[in-house]
Amino acid sequence: MTQQIRIGLFGTGRIGQVHAMSLATLDEATLSWVCDPFIEGAKRTAAEYGGRVSADPEEVFASGEVDAVIVASPTATHVGLVEMAIDSNVPVLCEKPIDLDIARVDALRAKAAESDVPIALGFNKRFDRHFVELKRRVAAGEIGALEQLVIISRDPGEPPASYLAESGGIFRDMTIHDLDLARYFIPDIVEVSARGANVFSENVRQADDFDSAVVTLRGANDELVTIVNSRHAAYGYDQRVEAFGSTGLLHVGNKNDTLVRHWSARAVEAIGPYQNFFLERYAEAYRLEVAEFLRAVRGLPSRSPGFEDGRAALILADAAGMSARTGAAVAVDLAS
Repeated sequence: MTQQIRIGLFGTGRIGQVHAMSLATLDEATLSWVCDPFIEGAKRTAAEYGGRVSADPEEVFASGEVDAVIVASPTATHVGLVEMAIDSNVPVLCEKPIDLDIARVDALRAKAAESDVPIALGFNKRFDRHFVELKRRVAAGEIGALEQLVIISRDPGEPPASYLAESGGIFRDMTIHDLDLARYFIPDIVEVSARGANVFSENVRQADDFDSAVVTLRGANDELVTIVNSRHAAYGYDQRVEAFGSTGLLHVGNKNDTLVRHWSARAVEAIGPYQNFFLERYAEAYRLEVAEFLRAVRGLPSRSPGFEDGRAALILADAAGMSARTGAAVAVDLAS
């Protein structure tokens, strides 16, 4: 039997719980340490999923009892924890974004590039099996040359005002997932245009942010990507992707909990509501994301997005924010 990989988890908020649940389903890993300054949260998580408890990251790394770590703590802590993982020679899976400030990301870039430590970024949409199949079929040439990609992502409801104040704005918090998904299909993006609007949320307006946004990306070969975001959708969690090419189209629609349809005098082909939260829609993707990271921990080939992918997504998010506020298209060079 292969020895289990001992995982240290930083952060026990909502996304930390997602990763703890994912680890619990994987026989090859065990939760060894749970670290959170909010020690009661760490204790509750450890009581349910196992592991020792600490409020001090240095204690976790110094213990010698972690083979890898997952960083699911607040964004402001990400750079410091990733650097500690590199210095401790411990593989790390870090939630997006690496930081809200590209300068802090770039300050760590050289160390990350020179290190042999696996660094994975938490872009879970790359592991959704429907999007993976879409990518495979596009790459296989089923629709000819890819010309247009449309990504629709609407949350069922806006987050709390306290979250909005620390989120970094819609482009760095929400759109960043779709920007990475766009690069999954079209890696070389050269231009970003965006428009933001305030059409329904006073909380978002007071946070000096947008509740709705549309982003257009242009690839190096003139491929076009359109990303449509909203902080609310009355019908549930709206997650669709359409790939259009020279010989056809491929489409991934929303997910329901049932395939049952209802016909009556009032409606035909009526179905239940779409899945209403990201935990439902992407539960499998989160589990596969962690499983793929564990391949890298074992020294096996892995398709996990890395530090440079996280940096590229943040550059695109910053460019979208600049474009939305100035009205001008922003040229980007992701390789520089």
